[in-house]
Amino acid sequence: MPSTEFKDYYAILGVSKTASADEIKKQFRKLALKYHPDRNQGNKAAEAKFKEISEAYEVLSDTDKRSKYDRFGQYWQQNTAARYSSRNTNNTNTRVDFGNTDFSQYGNFEDFINELLGRFSTPGTSSSNNSQSYSYQTSNKASSKSSYSNSNFSSHFQDLGDFGQQTASINSEASINLSFSEAFRGTTKRLTLGTETVEVRIPAGAKPGTRIRLAGKGQHSPYGQRRGDLYLNVKLSPHSFFDFEGDNLVCEVPITPDEAVLGSSISIPTPDGTVSMKVPAGISSGQVLRLRGKGWSSPKSGRTDQLVRIIIATPKQITSREREYYEKIRNIRSENPRDSLRNISL
Repeated sequence: MPSTEFKDYYAILGVSKTASADEIKKQFRKLALKYHPDRNQGNKAAEAKFKEISEAYEVLSDTDKRSKYDRFGQYWQQNTAARYSSRNTNNTNTRVDFGNTDFSQYGNFEDFINELLGRFSTPGTSSSNNSQSYSYQTSNKASSKSSYSNSNFSSHFQDLGDFGQQTASINSEASINLSFSEAFRGTTKRLTLGTETVEVRIPAGAKPGTRIRLAGKGQHSPYGQRRGDLYLNVKLSPHSFFDFEGDNLVCEVPITPDEAVLGSSISIPTPDGTVSMKVPAGISSGQVLRLRGKGWSSPKSGRTDQLVRIIIATPKQITSREREYYEKIRNIRSENPRDSLRNISL
């Protein structure tokens, strides 16, 4: 059943409504590490929490989606107040617009989120991880972004007037959501298209922007037996450690100040296991190291690279002995990293 309750994504992530993108990203990664299914095998509550924070991050990490979500929250509060008022004034008109968006078109919060995130799920969407339901979205650029049923496709085609456009518009698009693991290794998804169920093989190496064509699974033409194609646009749920930078994977790894100064050999998670990586002495925070051939699966070139962004983690709490040695280092330090700033002026 679709959710009618507004979800406070800021509260779910534990950030303020004025939180910066970096603060939101940092908090998501912290929670994702805590609730990730790999760390909570068989824990349904943790799995549900991970999905919830992933959805919250997907919305709040995108400027446009976050703006629409914030405006929807205003609508939800105002519309609730309007509905309460209407019971006392017999006024049933609770239509509320913000900018160019009429939020009163959404019957519930889930409808709004489905459209915001590009989900085209039907009310009968299965809860199974490998089963998803889709309604159709026309791929013709001249048409609106609404989903069309077979009953109103005929009038839509007649309005277009050009047979070439009519043929193109029976092709459909939908989004398919995958985890990083499913996309990296490949998987099989069972999709419900109206009353029809099909199995789709997702090849290893799918990533955001990948389109998968299902021939003959689009809209039926009102002019004959011909049926268009369905194109699935791949979306990945956010990962607590990995992200994309072009075709490569990118991650952030913290090191201690002594490891930065002296160099070290550290363990780095990769998609297919942990590897040892040498950190050169004198490395700077933000510097990127490259693990060749340890990135994303590529059908054409094998494996891309994994980029490791080094972050020097300053300890928040130190022992008295550690403090003693840090003070000794400060007293005998020979290099001042701010020497180059002495002659700077306007």
